[in-house]
Parts: sequence; structure tokens; C-alpha cells
Amino acid sequence: MKVAILSSIAWRTPPRQYGPWEQVASYLTEGLVEKGIDVTLFATTDSVTKAKLKGTCTAPYSEDRDIDPKVAECLHISHLMESAAQFDLIHNHFDFLPLTYSKLIGTPMLTTIHGFSSPKILEVYQKYNASTHYASISNADRSDKLDYISTVYNGVDGKDFPFEMNPQDYLLFFGRIHPDKGTLEAIRIARQAGKVLLIAGLIQDDAYFEQKIQPCIDDRSVFYIGNVGSGERRTLLGKALALLHPIQFDEPFGLSVAESMFCGTPVIAYNRGSMCELISDGKTGFLVNTMDEAVQAVEKIGRIDRQECRQWAKAMFSKEKMVENYLNVYDQILSR
Repeated sequence: MKVAILSSIAWRTPPRQYGPWEQVASYLTEGLVEKGIDVTLFATTDSVTKAKLKGTCTAPYSEDRDIDPKVAECLHISHLMESAAQFDLIHNHFDFLPLTYSKLIGTPMLTTIHGFSSPKILEVYQKYNASTHYASISNADRSDKLDYISTVYNGVDGKDFPFEMNPQDYLLFFGRIHPDKGTLEAIRIARQAGKVLLIAGLIQDDAYFEQKIQPCIDDRSVFYIGNVGSGERRTLLGKALALLHPIQFDEPFGLSVAESMFCGTPVIAYNRGSMCELISDGKTGFLVNTMDEAVQAVEKIGRIDRQECRQWAKAMFSKEKMVENYLNVYDQILSR
């Protein structure tokens, strides 16, 4: 079987810091290679992989402002599509744009829908619904206007997030600094609970950070660590008493939630989107609906068995399980 993985070029695959789509594409690519699958990764040419690597963009456009994103995306996608006949299957992790080629090539395409950035893009997915294949990353993130071949949870490489039995006495917010992710709510929860809060992640909304978050950073009870890389990421997650995830939107998955539980760190999350699929309430964290409930959950966090968090994450969200599930989907598509 010859598989082409189409990754995003917003960030490197795997990302140096932020880049969840690219991280999932990387884990899948390397996992398929380990299974002996002939894989070609289409990504930025500075990407790191054991698969064959092809690309037209030398650096991620989010890291090089001289690159025009639309031009780079057009060249990147067309580069794969013009060689589509070389592959048995194309696995698209690049959102809806590659779908516009799907009726022009003979190679079947699977698109993992990593979320809907806008209801308007549904029109594209609907147009190609009958002629291609869609996988969701959670049951919560499905549109009733589309058909899906499967739900495949994102996978994490457990070796990247070692188990930590002895946490320190701080709470962690890890994610995009954006109103959707609830950074300000995390600060308020930590303050009410009387805990130190460390904040790490990409500042995606500058005005929100400057007006709402920065005034709260006092380097005594609230710290901003920055947009950290993989080494700092695993340390911050592993040493945290709990991860605060007070999302203000229906999140499709939440990779940091799975990564946190791999480290043994429980998660306190607002019960929206996929959170009820990711977190075993009362066993690997707490699903809450209000700030008061979140504060109460912090007080109960000592009841959570960190070993159970790790075991749950390995059973549900391992790289190996994701790879096996996608191989089953590939077989379904190719047998049709």
C-alpha cells in the first residue's frame, strides 16, 4: 500500500511549538512507517520524518512572513495532486481545499476533518460528500449534513509524555491564548482556588492578551511561560497538579487534554464539545459547567489516581491505536 499524507504547511511537521494538525499528521506518518507502510509525507521541506518527504514550501508560512500563504498552499496541494496516480490512497489533513481536486484524480481520498473553522466551509464538504471519505476526530464534532466513514481519535506518542507521579502545586493552562480557549477563565479559577497558575501557548489574539491576560500576569500567582517547545511542554504538563481547560466553544478534540492525561495529570474542563469523550469524569479529571464547579474540582483533584489517567490515555488516545484505526479505514476504502 502506498499512502500519501498531506499535512498543513502553516507549521513544520512535526511542529517546533504550536501546530496540532501537523503533530497528528506526524504521529500518523511515523506510526504507518513503523508498520511497514510505504508513506510519502507532503509537508514543508524542513519537516522531520522517516517517510519519504516531498514539498514545495521550504519553511512554514507562519514562521516566514515573506511567504504568501495562499500561493504556498496552492503550490503545495497541486504538487501532490499532480502525482496522485503514484499512490493507492491520499490522506488529507489539510482541511477543505484539497477536496476540490478529488473528482479530478482517480486515487481515493480520505479527509480527516480537524474541526470546522466556519459554517461556510460546510458547502465544500457537502459538494464532495458522495465522492470522497470523511473521518471525524470526535463524535461531538460531526455535522448531520455529512457522511462519515469513521471517528478516529487523535493519537499521542506516550514516549513524548512520560508519566509523572509527583506533581508540583500549580495549575496549568496550555493552549492558544484566545477567548475560545478560556485563558481568562483559567486565571479566575486558579485565583479562587488559591493556586498558582502557569500559562503556556501561542498568543493567537493579541488584543485579548494585551487587554485581558497581561494585566493579570504578576509573576507571583500568574505566570506566562510563552509558546513552548516539546521538552518544556512535557515538563509543564507532567509537573502540574491539574490542567485547566475552561473552553468557551465546542472543541473538536483538544490534544493537550490527551497529552496531560498521558503524563498522569488530570484535567478540569468545561463540559463542551468533545470533552465528555476525552475525560472520564471523576476518574481522569472533572467535567464542569461553571466557574464555581471548577474551583470545587480543584479542591477534589487529590482524589484522582494519576496512574488511572495514564492508563486511560494509553487505552484511548495512543499513537498505536490511531494508526490501527486508520489502517482499518484505509482497508475499508480500498476494498470498495
